[in-house]
Formats: sequence, C-alpha cells, structure tokens
Amino acid sequence: MRARKSGIGATGDLFGPFRQHLADRETIAFDAPGVGGSPTPVLPYSMRKMAAIVAGLIDELGHDQVDLLGLSWGGALAQEVAHRHPEMVHRLILTATMPGVTSIPGRPAAMGILMSPVRYYSPEYLRRVAPTLYGGAIRDRPELLDEHAKQRAARPPTGLGYLYQLSAIQRFASLPWLHTLPQRILVLAGDEDPIVRLANGRLLANRIPDARLHVVEGGGHLFLFTRGKEMAAVVADFLDTGASKAFRQLRPAL
Repeated sequence: MRARKSGIGATGDLFGPFRQHLADRETIAFDAPGVGGSPTPVLPYSMRKMAAIVAGLIDELGHDQVDLLGLSWGGALAQEVAHRHPEMVHRLILTATMPGVTSIPGRPAAMGILMSPVRYYSPEYLRRVAPTLYGGAIRDRPELLDEHAKQRAARPPTGLGYLYQLSAIQRFASLPWLHTLPQRILVLAGDEDPIVRLANGRLLANRIPDARLHVVEGGGHLFLFTRGKEMAAVVADFLDTGASKAFRQLRPAL
C-alpha cells in the first residue's frame, strides 16, 4: 500500500493523474489540516504533530506499514513520518522536496509567489504565474495546467491553513538526522525546478545512507503530474526492484 501527500495548500485530489498509472496498487491520498476536506486546527501544527496524525491515519486504515510518497511540502512531512515512525514506513519516495530550513533556496520570484495562497483561489492568476513558479514543461506548455487549475480552485486551502503550513515548513530541519533514516529511499528531482533546486535533491540523496537519486532532465516542480506515466514507471520500478542504480537521468518526453 502506498500513501501520498502533496505540496503546500494542495489536496490529495491532485495526485489523480499520477495515481491512474498505478491502478494495480492500493493507494491513499490525504489532505493536511486546513486543506481540502480536513478542518483547520485552532493552533498551528508542527511537522512532528502532523507526522503523528499521518501515523494515526495509517493505523486507523488497518495498515501496519506503507510505502510513503511526499511531494514538495509533503516530502518534508514524509521525511518526518519516516523519522518519527520508522516502523510504519517501508520505502520512501521524496519528490521535488528539500531538508527544510537548511535547504538551498529557490528562485526569489518563485518563492515570493509561494508565500501567498492566491493561486488556489484564482485560476487566472495561477496560469499567469505558473511558468515562473513551476518551470519545466509548464513554462512552455501552460495548457498542461488547465485541469490542475480547476482541481486547485475546487477545494482551496483556508487562509489560516495555508499560513500554518508555511509556519510548519519554516520550523522544519531534517539535515541533522537524515543519516539515521533506515528506509530504502528514492529521491526524484527536476533540473528545472524554480522552487526546489536540484542541489536539494542531491543533498538528500548524499545524506541518506540507502537513497537513490533520479534526476528528471527538463523537469519542473510538477513533473510528477506533467509526466505522470513516466514517473509512475520509475516509482513502480523502485518499489519492485529497489532501483539499484544510484543515478539515472530521465530525459524530456518528446
């Protein structure tokens, strides 16, 4: 079974295009507090508190152990779950993510846009800023974002929920304990990601003892969605074989 958490402010619904290529596996996607169908807490949660919530969800659904995939902000949460509840995480897939406050900052223009949830409330604004924010294929083919934009606007985060997620990531740092993670881990990183620079993926892979780094050439921040079939094949290969090659270069789809 595989569980997955998306980026800041995003609901689990956004994993739909990716999940359809893993139809032969049981998958679970969920919304963080203050996002989608999850209520906004009265006080902000730390990553540690949210990791406990994820562990509780896994237990409530009757699973002793899962393979966990986290994208962007969700990748930070996935690291925390693997650290705090290692017995529950079999394998870990970290996608377009970083080690928190010790990470290499993204491009200033992209990070400025990321500070506000406006893109969730206005599809027009999202289309305007998407090339700068996400890079990769969306920079050249903004129409790839059309369905994605509708899904975001359908269930946007609350303003407070988004603020709480920003607060959590700003207090998160995994670098001091990455070397203790016992799981086999796949790190997926795009080389044209304006939010999470490739150096962060390399940093994660270098610090984690049993990590595999897959660099997606031409991949922006949303390569998991814009190249869902291709990425699903890579993830399935990792889950089935362990992806013994430490570095594998993925070229842009033609």
